[in-house]
Amino acid sequence: MLVDTDVLIWHLRGYSQATRRLDQLSALTLSAVSYLEVLQGMRNKAEFIAVQKMLQRRQATMLPVTEAITRRATELMEAMTLSHGLQMGDALIAATALEHGLPVLTGNVRHFAAIPSLLIEGFAV
Repeated sequence: MLVDTDVLIWHLRGYSQATRRLDQLSALTLSAVSYLEVLQGMRNKAEFIAVQKMLQRRQATMLPVTEAITRRATELMEAMTLSHGLQMGDALIAATALEHGLPVLTGNVRHFAAIPSLLIEGFAV
């Protein structure tokens, strides 16, 4: 299961539903893009420390953006940006999931729904 940025943020903000769902996973796997998006939204050093501790405590695996992921994300954006509004971050996260054969756990099902072959697990707080 590849965990999308929004679920990570909800967990870090203390939403118990997000924490419970992450606790059910055998492992925390995320795209490097999700990590960067979390970093981008941080407001202070305490939040940075909380992110680092959470990733360490959950023994998170961060999947890098590879050449194959970049190529697949490019194909997705070329096919879907104009028709579905697919954005770069979501394309890279979806491409990471597809390249690794993982479903995506996300609260933003609409962002990923039109992507062929992508398995999605919707999450709501």
